[in-house]
Amino acid sequence: MITQHQFDHKLAHLNYYKFGSGKKVMLCFHGYGMHGKQFKMLEESMGSTYTFYGFDLFFHKETKLKDENLAIIKKGITKTELANFISDFCVEQQIDKFSVIGYSMGTHYAVALTEILFKRIKNFILIAPAALQPGKMIEFLSKNKVGNKVLEKLVLSEKALINLLKFSKRFNFVDDIGYNILLKEINTSELRLSLYATFTYLRFLDTDKNHLRKILKEEPIRAFFISGSKDKMYPPSIAEAFCKDLPNAQLIILNENHEMLNKPFVDELCKFLL
Repeated sequence: MITQHQFDHKLAHLNYYKFGSGKKVMLCFHGYGMHGKQFKMLEESMGSTYTFYGFDLFFHKETKLKDENLAIIKKGITKTELANFISDFCVEQQIDKFSVIGYSMGTHYAVALTEILFKRIKNFILIAPAALQPGKMIEFLSKNKVGNKVLEKLVLSEKALINLLKFSKRFNFVDDIGYNILLKEINTSELRLSLYATFTYLRFLDTDKNHLRKILKEEPIRAFFISGSKDKMYPPSIAEAFCKDLPNAQLIILNENHEMLNKPFVDELCKFLL
């Protein structure tokens, strides 16, 4: 059974979904354009072992910043600020230790929390690990001042943004799956502004790979990296390169494209977590 809840915080009004009834806790961070129910499929197989908290992430669905002024969005959020936000949520829910699972965009959240709150993390699960290698186009539009200004101008014009997306597809910056996902997210001016806000607000959640590797080597955290063999946006080579010197990390490659959250994914994850 899934239930919807709200966490009122000075930073944001956080909408989340709770499902499962197990003693272990897993915090779930969805992909771009999705919502906190994206991992609901885990409940049937793992719900007696885990209680899941699936968040609507910033600029998605019903989660809203207390102040969505453009200046606040441009200021961005740091890893420490995000960790404090989730820590406050855990205090309210009386959560001590927990696992994190992130898909695509959500891997940025999962990595940021693990870098700061590593003493509390049990399992660390990245699916289509965008946080390990976001891509040159995303980094240019989010972190480069010129690129971010270009994105700000582009969101005011539906035609210009679609043309940029077509350009990205043509030169393999995104694959067909990613193209179709993003195309659905720029159909209205509101969606285009959300796209800009997401890129801009989260730009400081960049992965410190050396620090993350050190944590995964020294802490008793079980790490899982899940990639689709047909995923052109975030191919298995990204996770393979990161895992090569991590003896305790598990690399899982599914016969899937970028959209791999399905029954085979659940079955494979259950082999390791149950």
